[in-house]
Parts: sequence; structure tokens; C-alpha cells
Amino acid sequence: MTTRDDILKRLKEEKVNNIRLWFTDVMGRNKNVEVPMSQIDKALDGQILFDGSSIEGFSRIEESDMLLVPDYETFVIFPEEIRGNGKNGGGKNERVARLICDVKNPDGSPFAGCPRGVLRSQTEKAAKLGYKMFVGPEAEFFLFERDALGRATTNTHDRGGYFDLTPIDKGEEARRAIVEVLEAVGFEVEAAHHEVADGQHEIDFKYAEALETADNIATFRFVVRKVALDYGLHATFMPKPIFGINGSGMHCHQSLFTMDGKKNVFYDPKAVYQISDIGKWYIGGLLRHARGFCAITNPLVNSYKRLVPGYEAPTLIAWSERNRSPLVRIPDRRGDGTRAELRCPDPSCNPYLAIAVMLASGLDGIQNRIDPGPPTNRNVYEMNEEEMKKLGITSLPGSLLEAVETLEADQLMRETIGNHIAERYIAAKREEWHEYIAQVHQWELDRYLASY
Repeated sequence: MTTRDDILKRLKEEKVNNIRLWFTDVMGRNKNVEVPMSQIDKALDGQILFDGSSIEGFSRIEESDMLLVPDYETFVIFPEEIRGNGKNGGGKNERVARLICDVKNPDGSPFAGCPRGVLRSQTEKAAKLGYKMFVGPEAEFFLFERDALGRATTNTHDRGGYFDLTPIDKGEEARRAIVEVLEAVGFEVEAAHHEVADGQHEIDFKYAEALETADNIATFRFVVRKVALDYGLHATFMPKPIFGINGSGMHCHQSLFTMDGKKNVFYDPKAVYQISDIGKWYIGGLLRHARGFCAITNPLVNSYKRLVPGYEAPTLIAWSERNRSPLVRIPDRRGDGTRAELRCPDPSCNPYLAIAVMLASGLDGIQNRIDPGPPTNRNVYEMNEEEMKKLGITSLPGSLLEAVETLEADQLMRETIGNHIAERYIAAKREEWHEYIAQVHQWELDRYLASY
């Protein structure tokens, strides 16, 4: 357990110049307030105020003051590569530390618009039921070149494929550097490899408790972008940046353990498939609420251009043991490794809200003993409509608008993220959709301009 004195001692020993107080907005974008060491006591005591009215989805101007209350367990001192002094970083050689914060009201009460607080509430609910959630994400991303003015493009010299050894590209160098930085800030990286599409990569880090995993995803995205920039590249977590090739997902492997962390409650050696009733009910909850939480796990207009048949991303709501076509897959490992892999999320989501709605869905499944039915151990994409109807297999939303409408209709999902976030999130996503459909896209010009 990290204490206030531990942090002060490290800051002094490492001669840190500034500390960044991190938080995320409702859309999952990293934000920070940087303070000098002269303000460290106020920072550690959670007395740093900021204007919440300037942050999307936070508060109205008449109630704008917010406090940043740091979680001491998230303290890290950034290595040189991401302090602004990396390969092309430049700048002075200053030491910078980071603390992730919960956002609170001026009286110290939890702020309803804090995504980290939403996830914390769900983990506390799970704890009251005797469970501790662990999550292992598989975040994919693309590395693209920048043009002469430093603007992002969708060009890459990389012609590598899945697990290829040497794409002969600076993307591979950048990926290796990303791993080194992640390890320097405390990640246990389990694997890093080239993905299916040109320019696409995946770095897997070890599973952890739900809140720690969400913090890690936020840190991961920052590190990936910063190191890529130092290599003259642009890293994007956009789900589908190029038509006709695979998009980027963020499969989430999740399991529940007893509070002492010693027993995986999804595992039952005597049960069919060695999956306990609790494990099956949890899966039932994920399937029941998948349409409702899709606007959270897949939050962009572009997300639904990844969720189409033919590119490995799931579109049909079913579960299986090994088959990768349904929404939920149970990997082969049993014992402590028994877990449910939810395959729809993409890496553009707010990790705090996404993990919160997954956990809430699973707990609802357990509390209401929702039966997921038998596993679908054949390729669901090869089934006809009649076969799917007989098995009760339905589809994920086909667009952001449909996803927002199903989120609105799912009372549990709205309660999970809270009315404050739900109202602002839904309004922002409707506006995003309306802006999108009002545009005239190149596809329309190519298809219609000369024909009508």
C-alpha cells in the first residue's frame, strides 16, 4: 500500500519537478492539471480545484468547481521517454510524476459525473456480494505515418500480417519502445505482436482488478500515442480507420474471484464445460444487456463500421467455448484461468464506464440467475435467419443511433452510469450522429453524382 510519506520520499529522492493530476472526461479522454512541487501538499491532500464546466459532460458553469483527489496507488514517475525528452521529444530534462484522481465536489462528496467513481461504485457493489472482478484487455491500435506538416495520415510502409516477425518498418521499432516504456511505469507486458492488418499492432498486459485495469488502459493509450509521436508516427485507437481491412478491437477477458483472491468463482470442475452456475449466469447477464451497453463499449459512429460480418468482429449475441464468431467466448483454460472474453468493445471507449457496465451486467445475471442457454459451437455467420431465430440469437446494434436508443431503454445500464452521465452522454452521442448523417460522404458522390 502506497502512503503519502512514500510518495513524498520518492519525489525528493528522484528530484521530481512537477506532478500531473490525471482524470478522464465522460468520453474517456485523458485530462490533467500539472502542479509544481511547491503545491505538492495541497495536491496529495486532494485540495486542487479545477473548472469542471470546461470539461465535456462534467458540470454547469454555476456549479463548476471540482476537486481532484489522488489515488496514491496510481503514483508513477515517468521515464525520460515520455517526459518530452524521447527520440524526438526535445525539451528540458525535468522529472515528472503522475497520480490518477477521483473527481469530487467541493464538499468532498463523490461527483456524479466522474467515470472512475462510477466504476468504483460497481466494484463496491460486487464486493458486497463477495466478488472481486479481474479484467485483461487486448487493445489493438494502428501506427500510421505523418505528413510533412506533422498531420496524421492513414499511410504505412508496414506490410506485415498476423504475428509476422519483421515487417521491416519503424512501426516495429516504435512498438518495442512502447513496451519498454510500459514496463518502466510498472506494466507487466505479456505479449506484443503485429496484428492482421497492415500497420496494426497489439500489446497485451497482465490482467488486474477492475479499477486498476481501467487506469492501465488510460495510461496505455497515453504511452502508445506519445512514443509513436517521438518516432514520427501517429497512433490511433479509432476502431476502423481503413475500409476493407480488419478494425481494432479491445477484447476484455473478465472473471470474478472471492474477495481474498484465492478462488475463481467461474470454475467448477464437476460442471458441464467446467463452468460454474455463477459463470454461466454472468455470461447470461452480458448477453442480456449487450445491446444496452454497446453505446458505451463501442461509442463512435466509426465503431459500427468495425462491427460488420466478415472481419472477425462479433455482431451476433451468443456465447461459445472456443468458437470466435459469437459475442462471448470462453477460452480453453480452466481453474484460475476460467474467464469470459467479451469481444465487442473497441479501444476508443471510456475504460471506466465500459468495465462498469460489463460488471453491472454480469452481476445482474448472477442475481437474477439469467440462463445464457447452451453454447453455440458453430460459426454463427453460416447460420440462416431461421436457425438464428430458433436459437434466440439476435444482433448487436447496427449503428450508433440504434446503440444510443437501446442504452436509453436499458434501465440497469442507465442506473449504472447514473443520470448525470447518462443524460450528457446520450445527448453528446445523438449530436455526433446527427452531425454525421448531415455530411455528404465520398461514397455518396462516387455512387450517385453521375447516376442521378
